[in-house]
Amino acid sequence: MATETVRRPARVRRGGPVRTSEGRRAEARLAFRLLIPAGIVLLVIIAYPVVRAIWLSLYNDNRFGTSHFIGLRNYTRAFTGTGSDDFWSAFSFTTLLTLVTMVFELVIGFGMALIMNKAFRGRGLIRASVLVPWAIPTAVSAQLWLWNFNPNGVINQVFHTSFIWTGSHWPSFWAIVIADVWKTAPFIALLVLAGLQIIPNEIYEAAKVDGATALQSFRRITLPLVKSAVIVAVLFRMLDVLRIFDLPFIMTNGANGTETLSTIAYKESIQQIHPSYGSTLSTITFFYIIVAAFVVNLIARADVVKSAGGGVK
Repeated sequence: MATETVRRPARVRRGGPVRTSEGRRAEARLAFRLLIPAGIVLLVIIAYPVVRAIWLSLYNDNRFGTSHFIGLRNYTRAFTGTGSDDFWSAFSFTTLLTLVTMVFELVIGFGMALIMNKAFRGRGLIRASVLVPWAIPTAVSAQLWLWNFNPNGVINQVFHTSFIWTGSHWPSFWAIVIADVWKTAPFIALLVLAGLQIIPNEIYEAAKVDGATALQSFRRITLPLVKSAVIVAVLFRMLDVLRIFDLPFIMTNGANGTETLSTIAYKESIQQIHPSYGSTLSTITFFYIIVAAFVVNLIARADVVKSAGGGVK
């Protein structure tokens, strides 16, 4: 009798087929080809303007002839030269505005997110209405608040005063802060709410069984688990406020020491027709934002590593 050969079925690796090194290289090549269009778009809309601004900042402003290479003189002018007073004033105002608005927006946005995370009738309507200020264009929002802070506007009518909010530095500063917080606190609430939604209710129930109070649950469960969403919110808002333009430009036009880095760069480039010096201010703003984002990332990473190593106490 002929001996029948029994073939054993091929072994299939649990979790899917085994990928060879050639297959992985093919996937890498495909991924690279798919990323090429996005890379070209980024080069066109991001890399080229940045490189062009840096290159232009190294030349002088000459309206009637060819510009000449002057190296870092425009940067010296901004930091220690004839434009240093305006630059450092705008730098200080932008930094202070960023810090103050971020604090208020985080506190208010976090509170809004906690409320919207609760189960109650009409929660969907509340969530939709909260996002209305964020959906309004910034220019429209700025004009709205300019009318509100008018001497005959809503604010003075409510408080029965005739205060000129945009007539001096600190009232103008707080008017811009209020307008910015009103518009963007819902954005913070949306990001924090997304983080709250992924926290299982079982954790809170277990903490309640163990006798934890609401404050203890907030400190030891909510804050640690929503930290990633808060970090993202801080980064987004910091990047946004450091380049703020619309609100201060429309509400005060930079009067009373309310110039920001973006507004002085615009005025030098367009109104004063100094494109090289305006490019210098834009370049400084760009690198300032990069450094600030890098520092926040370092702090956030160190905090995450510390929490992962020591656990939540």
